[in-house]
Amino acid sequence: MNAFGRIAGRASLMASAAAIAVSFGASAQDAPERILVTGTRIPQANLVGVSPVTALGQEDFQLQGVTRVEDLVNNLPQAFALQGSQISNGATGTATVNLRGLGSVRTLVLINGRRMPAGSPFGIAPDLNQIPSSLVQRVEVLTGGASATYGSDALAGVVNFIMLDDFEGVRIDSTYSFYQHENDHEEFRSVVAGAGFPLAEETVWDGYQFSVTGVMGANTPDGRGNVTGYVGYRSIDPVSQADRDLSACQFGQAYSCVGSTTIPEGRFTDFGAFNFGPGFDPALDVSSPNPTPGNPRLPFPDGIPDLGFDFIPSGTNFVPRAGTTYNFGPVNFYQRPDERYTAGLFARYEINRHAEAYGSFMFMDDRTDAQIAPSGTFFLWNPPGTLPTINCSNPLLSAQQVNEICTRYGLGPTDSQVVYIGKRNVEGGPRNSDLRHTSYRITAGVRGELGGGWDYDIYGLYGNVHLANNFQNELQVSRFTNALTVVPNTNPALGALGAPVCAIALAGTDPSCVPYDLFSEGGISQAALNYVSGSGFLDGNTTIQSVSGAITGDLGQYGGQSPYADEAIGLAFGIEYRRESLEIRPDQAFAPFGSASTNSDLAGQGGPTLPVAGSFDVAEFFIESRIPLVQNRPGFSQLGLDLGYRYSDYSTGTDTDTYKLGADWAPVEDLRFRASFQRAVRVANVVELFSTFQVALFNGSDPCAGTAPSSTLAQCQNSGVTAGQYGVIAPNPAGQYNQFTGGSATLNPESSDTISFGAVFSPRFAPGLNVTVDYFNITVEDLIGTVGAQTILNQCVLSGDPQFCSLVNRSASGSLWSTPIAGVSNLNLNTGSLETS
Repeated sequence: MNAFGRIAGRASLMASAAAIAVSFGASAQDAPERILVTGTRIPQANLVGVSPVTALGQEDFQLQGVTRVEDLVNNLPQAFALQGSQISNGATGTATVNLRGLGSVRTLVLINGRRMPAGSPFGIAPDLNQIPSSLVQRVEVLTGGASATYGSDALAGVVNFIMLDDFEGVRIDSTYSFYQHENDHEEFRSVVAGAGFPLAEETVWDGYQFSVTGVMGANTPDGRGNVTGYVGYRSIDPVSQADRDLSACQFGQAYSCVGSTTIPEGRFTDFGAFNFGPGFDPALDVSSPNPTPGNPRLPFPDGIPDLGFDFIPSGTNFVPRAGTTYNFGPVNFYQRPDERYTAGLFARYEINRHAEAYGSFMFMDDRTDAQIAPSGTFFLWNPPGTLPTINCSNPLLSAQQVNEICTRYGLGPTDSQVVYIGKRNVEGGPRNSDLRHTSYRITAGVRGELGGGWDYDIYGLYGNVHLANNFQNELQVSRFTNALTVVPNTNPALGALGAPVCAIALAGTDPSCVPYDLFSEGGISQAALNYVSGSGFLDGNTTIQSVSGAITGDLGQYGGQSPYADEAIGLAFGIEYRRESLEIRPDQAFAPFGSASTNSDLAGQGGPTLPVAGSFDVAEFFIESRIPLVQNRPGFSQLGLDLGYRYSDYSTGTDTDTYKLGADWAPVEDLRFRASFQRAVRVANVVELFSTFQVALFNGSDPCAGTAPSSTLAQCQNSGVTAGQYGVIAPNPAGQYNQFTGGSATLNPESSDTISFGAVFSPRFAPGLNVTVDYFNITVEDLIGTVGAQTILNQCVLSGDPQFCSLVNRSASGSLWSTPIAGVSNLNLNTGSLETS
């Protein structure tokens, strides 16, 4: 029982400059056979390489009682939790590993030294759900770059899952676990109760997890081959944030509950009330008829100074809003429900000493639900010409409501009022992203002896991951807009005369439209919910195809041996070809709502999701050498060098060189010192290269908007604001502004330098004890990513740096949101550097 006990996550404590590991198990001197260590292609006579490697065995899964591979790996101090079952809002439905906090895309994940396919079209890092825990013989985690050995992506390190492939017999493994939590944090609970939100039960037992895997294996009668197969099932129950006192509301500073400005009853506002409040200058406000940001409001016949409006419904009237917010946290899942099926086999057969055929097949079908808070209207703004409006003749409005938003502004029955509506669709329930990943991975190869101390290994690999994402229970913008314009019925075919009907239904354009009555408490009918509710579907694929051939051996017969060493120089070299591709196919609901909209037709999606397709391939040559210099001499039980180099030529026009240099020295058999330097690279993935240019939204603020901007006129002029616009620019009601996102085919590869040194102590007086102490420093240059739209805007305003200001584009009124061409360019680029030690 680990996570969700006292706290909902896990914190890692790391020494600032050192990682320390103590293990009990088979010691290096107990394993004289030549084995393959992660980070090199040359078999060697011990488990200690020049780079730090941590190994976990099958017993670690059993002792910790975990059902998910990610839980075991994320318990290591090297790993930081990223995508996993404990993410709901923004979930990709995958489980990833993030070594050293450098990002999961900078961690290379292997199975038996071979690559995995990208985990999902929206989460390129490999999905650990594809790995059955009961088939894992051991996990080797290497710190630092290993691109010279494995190619792109190994900047933070490598996680290599060594699978069981020689099992004989039948074995069934099953695990059942759950969480027990005491909600006894009095300060949290008092704040939640004081805010009027429900309290979680004091003692909870939840998050039940069950897994079962059957393994069957058999050797061939001649003992030269083996087939090991497996089938598995896993089921995980959800845990919601409402079940923990620390998440029953969204905590802000000083233990206060905060929430969204959208509220269950509905919030009706215009520019004036939302942004400036009482006392603002009416000449600066914007309202109907025919408003545009920055234009003055028309004079009002009632002679009452205009303070704008900010209402919520009470009964059938409007009353001023008084600080009400929506608590969006409790509905979210802390642990997503999940159901997974796995199956596969590993087979090998030694035809003769020159040829052993081997192969594997792995299948996974994983389905999970990422539930988050209900959708809503989110103060919709869909320029041009599609602003939310309420017709003043709407029969759902009471006389008091008509006066408050229409009559006092000089609007008559034939007019419409522009209203920004912030209502959570609590009647419709939470949004659900039904994520289903189906993957398979096939490898086939042949290996054996070439003669003269040389071996070869040739294999091909194909992997495919298919994503089906059904996003349910959304609010459909087009239908909500239709359902707001309501008129008295004049067509007997539509029901009682005079009853409220959609104008679009009366016109015959959409007879299915049902009025959405958000003007009175409890006025929204199930029929209206059914009409405005929508769903979106998208699917996509990622694939990997690879062919590789390597030759390993030693140079002893050619005189390639130090006169002071017992072993000859080891050598490995080979070639590799790899192709990776991605495709995302969203349906029309994810498309822009209107040709120039910044929103999709699904209100809770923010910006639209556009189709993406792309691929690249790479041809590579690699060579590696292990050079024993001195062995079994006084003061030199072992002294050696490790060298490696890889050249990669990408179809995108990029070529890279990666290399490594390592050394180890054992003055005595019990103590070994090691050091290494590695240059690694990460070439941009298919999403970073090929994602479509689109207008999206970012949550933030414009320091130059409002009647009292937080930045000076001179600073705002850096971002394109004129003196006439200063103090007049309208902020976005929902705090969301436009940004332009997309891939770039001109991205340079990331590169990293890893320096590590340490010591390994394996005392003969304590067989099985190994103690390692290592220091590492990883520096990544030309980091691929986005600077962040808010950062770009802030830096432009504060510094006037053309590098940032050239990315800010304001509309004619100075706005960063009122038109689709206004916003901040936040495309993928090489942003800077990142360092950890």
